[in-house]
Formats: sequence, structure tokens, C-alpha cells
Amino acid sequence: MIHLTRAVRAGTAVEEIIVPGDLPIRSLQTIGDREIRGLSEVLIDCVESGASVGFMHPMSRAKAEGYWQSTSASVARGERVVLAAQDTAGRIVGTVQIILNQPENQPHRGDLAKMLVHRRVRRQGVGAALLVAAERSALSAGKTLLVLDTVTGSDAERLYARQGWQRCGQIPNYALWPDGRPCATTVYFKFLRN
Repeated sequence: MIHLTRAVRAGTAVEEIIVPGDLPIRSLQTIGDREIRGLSEVLIDCVESGASVGFMHPMSRAKAEGYWQSTSASVARGERVVLAAQDTAGRIVGTVQIILNQPENQPHRGDLAKMLVHRRVRRQGVGAALLVAAERSALSAGKTLLVLDTVTGSDAERLYARQGWQRCGQIPNYALWPDGRPCATTVYFKFLRN
């Protein structure tokens, strides 16, 4: 069951989505300093643990915060949705984005990006909950098709397959691991329905 509520906390508008397991996932309408710190910690943890998510070693706090500040501006322009999963202490432990801003001939499509889960909560359903919330958010934004790419053979790839995403194919040497080695990516898509 999905519950949606709206709240404003310390000047930051959020939409809360409760997914199975009662894990709070918030759609951040604005991203303040507190959220930037939490999102940065998750991004740094993922890159330090070897995730190929667009960043190289060393992953500094300044680089992470700069990324989230630019992402915050994109959210403010309505170009993307940022979802954040929180633990029972209210700390951000995972995040995912839906890129809404697409070419004019693709208004029905969004890109799922930056699915990040902190190591301390992996294999506890956080990624699956974020994925459900992202699909619901995309559908409510009028998107009926989502596309993503992920490292071939990764835990994330297995998650997408389990959640009904369709594999398109693999691209060798698509990106680099944070240490500079090349890695392949697999492209997936999913049609969304009410």
C-alpha cells in the first residue's frame, strides 16, 4: 500500500511516500542543507564502496555537495524528482532520481538515475522500496515509460530484473569504475501502468 502525505519541514517541502514495510521515502520538492549533507553521505559511501555512478576516486565531500546543489537547482526547475529513503532515526539511507526533462518527442518517458543505497542498509529492501516509489512518482508525473542503465552483473541489475524491468542489451566499456577500470552497462526499460 502506498500512502502520500505532504509536509513542510524547516522550509523544505517534501512529499512522503510510505511503501510496503513502512519505510519512509520522501520526494524532496526542495533540497536544503540538511538533505544535501545526508544525500552526500550516501553518494560518498557508494563511490567509496566501488559503485560506478558517475564519479571517480577520490570522492570528496565538496564534490558530492556540489553535485547535490546542482541537482537541487534541477529539482527547482521541475526537471527531475529526487526521492530519499530514511531510517528510523531520520537519516537519509538511500536515494533515486527520475529525470523528467526529455526531448519534446518523448514527453511520456523518464530516466531512472542515481539509485544509491548506503552499505549499512543494503539487502534490507531499501532499493526495492525506492524503485516502487520512483515508478509511482514517475507515473504521477505523467510518465508511462522509464529507462535506466546499470553496471552489468551488479546487485542493482538483479533488482531491476526481479522488479519486472526488461533488459535491452549490454554495452561493453560504457563507463569506468571509480578506480578507473572500464565496466559494461546493461540498459533496461519498464512500461508503467496504474
